[in-house]
Amino acid sequence: MTTPDTQRPRPGSDILRTALRRNVGAMVWGTLLMGLYQAGETAFPIALGLIVEHTMRDDRNLGSLALSIGALAVIITTVSLSWRFGMRILQKANTTEAHRWRVRVAGCGLQPVARDVDLKSGEVLTIATEDADQTADIVEVVPLLVSSLVAVLVAAVALGLADLRLGLLVIVGTVAILSVLSVMSKRIGASTQEQQARVARAGAKVADLINGLRPLHGFGGNHAAFRSYREVSTEAKHQAITVAKVNGAYAGTALALNAVLAAAVTLTAGWLAFTGQISIGDLVMAVGLAQFIMEPLKMFSEMPKYVMIARASAERMALVLGAPPVMTPGPERPAAGGDLEVDCVRHGGLRKLKFKVPAGEFVAIAAYQPHAAADLAAILAAKVPPHAYEGTVRVSGQELADLSVTAVREHMLVNPYDGEIFAGTLRTNIDPSGTSGSVAEAVEASMLTDVVALHREGLDYAVRDRGANLSGGQRQRLSLARALAADTEVLVLHDPTTAVDAVTEQLIARKVAQLRRGRTTIVLTSSPALLDVADRVLVLDEGAITAEDTHRHLLATDEGYCRAVAR
Repeated sequence: MTTPDTQRPRPGSDILRTALRRNVGAMVWGTLLMGLYQAGETAFPIALGLIVEHTMRDDRNLGSLALSIGALAVIITTVSLSWRFGMRILQKANTTEAHRWRVRVAGCGLQPVARDVDLKSGEVLTIATEDADQTADIVEVVPLLVSSLVAVLVAAVALGLADLRLGLLVIVGTVAILSVLSVMSKRIGASTQEQQARVARAGAKVADLINGLRPLHGFGGNHAAFRSYREVSTEAKHQAITVAKVNGAYAGTALALNAVLAAAVTLTAGWLAFTGQISIGDLVMAVGLAQFIMEPLKMFSEMPKYVMIARASAERMALVLGAPPVMTPGPERPAAGGDLEVDCVRHGGLRKLKFKVPAGEFVAIAAYQPHAAADLAAILAAKVPPHAYEGTVRVSGQELADLSVTAVREHMLVNPYDGEIFAGTLRTNIDPSGTSGSVAEAVEASMLTDVVALHREGLDYAVRDRGANLSGGQRQRLSLARALAADTEVLVLHDPTTAVDAVTEQLIARKVAQLRRGRTTIVLTSSPALLDVADRVLVLDEGAITAEDTHRHLLATDEGYCRAVAR
C-alpha cells in the first residue's frame, strides 16, 4: 500500500515547500523573536552612541543618563529572552520536521519500490537520517535569514541617518557579498549531494558485508569483499575532502568579505568624523555597528549554503518518496477464508504454474530448482507487480492486483528463509507489535524453547543487531516463531528449517502442522519432515507442477522425487 507521498513523483523543491508550509506558525513566531533579537543587538551600539553624544553636550543631566542606562538594560534583557525563546521554537520545529521526514522515508523504504531505483537498505537509512535532518534545517534557516536581514537593514538605516554614504555602503556591500557567495553555494550543493550519495553507497556496502560475512568466510571471499568496501569508502573520503575544501573556501571568502565591509564602514566613519561631517557619538555608533554587523552578515552569507545543502538532501529524499510502488494498490481487502490460487503464472523460473490450495489445507511444495521457489515466494509476498508476470494470483477468490499490499500482507504472510533479526529482545522479535496472543504457542512450535530456557531473562533476553549473539539455527527458529505468532489466515514458509538438525526439524514439522491446523499453510521446502506432515505435496519442476500426492506415496512411486528429497 502506498502512502500519499509515493503516489506521484515528488521533487526536492516540493519537499522543501511542504516543510515550510507545515511550519508556518513556528517560523512566524521564530522570525519575530529572532528579528527582535537582531534588532536589539543592533540597538545596543546605537544606544551607546547616543549616550556618548549626550555626555558631550553642555546640558547633560543625571536623569537622562539614568534613562539611557535603563534603556540599555531593557535592550540586553530583550536580546537574551528573544534569543532563548526564538531558538527554542525553531529548534523544536526543526527536530519535529526531521522526525516526520524520517518516518515517511522509512515507511516508503519498507514498501516495495520500483526496481529501477537503485537504492540499497544502507542508502535508504542514510537518506532517512542525515538527509532528513538536513532537509528539515530549512525550517530554521529561513527565519534566521530574515532576522539577519532585519539586523542589516536596521544597521543600514541607523548609519544612513548619521550619514547617507554609510548606509549605502552597508547595502551595496551586502548585495555584493551575497552575489559572490550565491555562486559558490551552488558548487557546495552539488558537491554535498555527491558526497551524500557516496557515503550512502559505503553504508550499503557495509550492511551487505555484515549480512554476508559468514558465507564469505566460508568460501574465502571476505578479502575481496573488504577490498570492495575499501574502494567505496575511499571514494567517499575523497569526496568528503572535496566538500570540506569547498566549505572552507566558502567560509574563508565570507569571513574576508565581511571583514572588508566592516573595515570599510569603520574607516569611512573615521574619515567623516575627522572632517567634522559626523559627531563623535555617530562615530562610536558606526564603529560599534561595524563590529556588530559582522555576525548577522556572517549568518546571512552562510544561509545560501544551508539552503543548497537542504535542497540537495531533499532531492535525495525524493528518490525514495517519489519512487512508484511495485504494486498500484487496489481498493479491496481479501475476503474471509484462506484459499489461494495460482493460475498459469509465468515469471522468472516459473512456466505456466498452476495450483490451488483450499482454505485450511497444509500444502508442501517441493521445488527441484531453488530459484523457482524464490520466484514464487516473491510473487506471493507482493514484491513483484502483477504487470511483471503473466497469469493471475487469487487470494480468497480475489485477484492480487485488486488488493492493497497492506491488506494482502495482513491476510497472507510470506516468511523468507533469511528473515531479518532485529536488535531488541526475543519477545520483541517474535511479537514486534506486542499484540499477539499466541507467543507461547509460537515459541513451542518453532522449538525456540531451549533458547528461552538457556537464559535467565527468558523471552526478555537481549538480542543484538541481526541476531549476532544467536546461532544460525536459533535465528531461523526465531524468524519462524515470529511468522507463527502473526497467526495470519494464509502462511507461506520458505525453507524454514534449513539451519536446524534433523531431530529438531522433525519436532518443528509436527508442531507447526498441529498449530496451523484449520488454517492455510504453504511450505516451500525439500525437508522430508515438513513434506511428510503436509496434507499433500506439489512437485515443482522446471517451473510447473509435475506431480501431486502425499509425501510417502511419492517416495514409493516417483524415483526422481525420492532422489530429490530423501536424505
